[in-house]
Amino acid sequence: MKHEFLFRVFTKLAWPKIDLAIRLWLAQLFFVSGVLKLTHWQTALDLAANEYPVSWMTPVTAAYTGVSIELIGAVLLAAGFLTRYAALPLLILSLVIQFSYLPFDNQLFWSALFGWYAIHGAGALSIDALVRRGLADSALPLVPAIVRASAWVRTHGGPVYLSLLRIWLSAALLLAGVQPAAMHGPAAAGWSLWLPLATAVSVPGSVALIAGVFLLLGLATRYVSVLLAASLMIGAMMDPRLSDSAYLLMIFALFVSFGGGVLSADRLISHWFTGQAGAGSADDARARATAPRVLIIGAGFGGLSCAAALRKSGAAVTIVDRANHHLFQPLLYQVATAALSPGDIAAPVRTLFRDAPQTQVLLGAVTGIDTAQRRVAIGARSLAYDYLVIATGAAHSYFGKDQWAPYAPGLKRIEDATEIRRRILTAFERAEAAEDAAERAALLTFLIVGGGPTGVELAGAIAELARFGMDKEFRQFDPASARVILVQSAPRLLPAFPEKLAAIAQASLEKLGVEVLTRSRVEQIDADGVAISGRRIAARTVLWAAGVMASPAAQWLGAAADGAGRIKVNADLSVPGLPNVFAIGDTALSERWNGQAVPGLAPAAKQGGQYVARRIMAALAGRPAPGPFIYRHLGSLATIGRKSAVADFGFIKLWGAPAWWLWGLVHVSFLVGLRNRVATMMNWFWAYLTFGGGIRLITGAEVPPVLLSDQRSSSTAA
Repeated sequence: MKHEFLFRVFTKLAWPKIDLAIRLWLAQLFFVSGVLKLTHWQTALDLAANEYPVSWMTPVTAAYTGVSIELIGAVLLAAGFLTRYAALPLLILSLVIQFSYLPFDNQLFWSALFGWYAIHGAGALSIDALVRRGLADSALPLVPAIVRASAWVRTHGGPVYLSLLRIWLSAALLLAGVQPAAMHGPAAAGWSLWLPLATAVSVPGSVALIAGVFLLLGLATRYVSVLLAASLMIGAMMDPRLSDSAYLLMIFALFVSFGGGVLSADRLISHWFTGQAGAGSADDARARATAPRVLIIGAGFGGLSCAAALRKSGAAVTIVDRANHHLFQPLLYQVATAALSPGDIAAPVRTLFRDAPQTQVLLGAVTGIDTAQRRVAIGARSLAYDYLVIATGAAHSYFGKDQWAPYAPGLKRIEDATEIRRRILTAFERAEAAEDAAERAALLTFLIVGGGPTGVELAGAIAELARFGMDKEFRQFDPASARVILVQSAPRLLPAFPEKLAAIAQASLEKLGVEVLTRSRVEQIDADGVAISGRRIAARTVLWAAGVMASPAAQWLGAAADGAGRIKVNADLSVPGLPNVFAIGDTALSERWNGQAVPGLAPAAKQGGQYVARRIMAALAGRPAPGPFIYRHLGSLATIGRKSAVADFGFIKLWGAPAWWLWGLVHVSFLVGLRNRVATMMNWFWAYLTFGGGIRLITGAEVPPVLLSDQRSSSTAA
């Protein structure tokens, strides 16, 4: 049913954030209490002796125990680490305060929530959730058994606890609804030890009575909880966060997410409907087999955005890529300069679609497309499609001088980055062993061709690596003496940026010691160096960042293309004459940016993928198609080095440290996967504090230029 689907979506998307908010709320209460007692120790002792007496402990022991539980338990609860074992002592402490001192509703709610965490554990946004699977298969003594026992308690104890919690809250609502005036007096004082009556009377009497009956039966628990939460927030005279009503909202969020538990009418009704619908599983399988087929070639930003948007479309989506991972290309230069490892900027595609049964991932290289038969050739096999999305990206372009490729590698794949890293680090190692001064100078000369963002970032990163990352590591030379040269044929760097920011970028590079040669054309590249505008420079490491060429997609389709091989697409990103075939990202030439060509940036590819997905979903649902694609430029960023970057957002232009911080935040947010974001931030933070050079590993054997050229020419973009 549609509503049940919405509740499942709420549980998956909203509950982890609500769970984190509840844990942080409770943690800060107890942490602040513990800190205050620790800083006013005599007060803590007086409380333990007079106001919170525990018969089996001395006041000093009770004070130490209470403060320790509050501080340690709060930290663990906030982090979601050993959550069950942090919640249990906090639960006991809350009950001791409730029954040995003055009873208050908030202490009952604390106990109820800590009981939930002691049985169910923390949600997805917790350390426990991250390490649970690994610990279940670890070699640590008893740990796998403990994890399995915890899973059993969560699975079997959670629904029971929800039922008890629901009955407990319904009793309070019923008492408040039947006779609200009786909530004052000796009888109420007895009940207030066990039930949150003072909070329950904040719910209007008739509403409390009806809701209490439904909750007691466990009937329509989720719907009742939504209505009660809405009435509390709408009818509250004050912010619910300033009263115990906030705890009611937390309990209702639990019921909305997980239902009324095992002892409920909802569970009986659900079982009855499940039994009636059980025979439909074979029909579901047939429906999946006959679903419209969407084939996406390429798992870059555009392809993944399109596939993600089609998760709930009902279509059978297939992603084909020659690599099994999605690569965050904007940070590839940091792998090449030993700042990050490949695993920090790549994520397996299959993992991203683990929870999308309608999405299949295939490893393979596309060799041709038959648009008449609607089939795509992948080696010896072929795949049929109803809708085809081509997001195959681009490769290096040497402007007809492909013989330069073995001597000047570009930067598009992880293999390119590790090869460049090998060349850079090997050059320093050979310079240490070189006996000839001229040979050492050539080894320590790094020349980058191309003054766009990639070239600027490479030049700055190599200069930083030489001047800071390798300090005092070599004996025969000073790494800071390395020569970094950036060659640009245009009159200035960063042609796509405003002239002012380009000048700032050049000044920042020159401050790092980079030699910037503008209006300079490369005439020859070989194993010994480069000829530039009639001048010969001996350089053993040359890197190419001057141009790109689209994949052979236009040739596969027989479609019109520009000089860079990009398919000239229609306003809806479809290929002319092929309304069910779309091209996005670097594969396409779209003039949907105020009449200009859409730039080859990650945001542009993502916007294109999402637009094509909307267009396909509209066709599948029989709805009118969305209007023409319009690219919305979010800005351009380029980093030069430590605390130096430029950012252009049209009416806002930044440079220096503010742009550098913004560049880091944007790039981390674009990374796929929490692990990659955390690992990248930790590596950057460590490098920032220590001026470290990062992952300086030389891996892979040196490949002769002839073989390297053959390998590159035989590779197919897919």
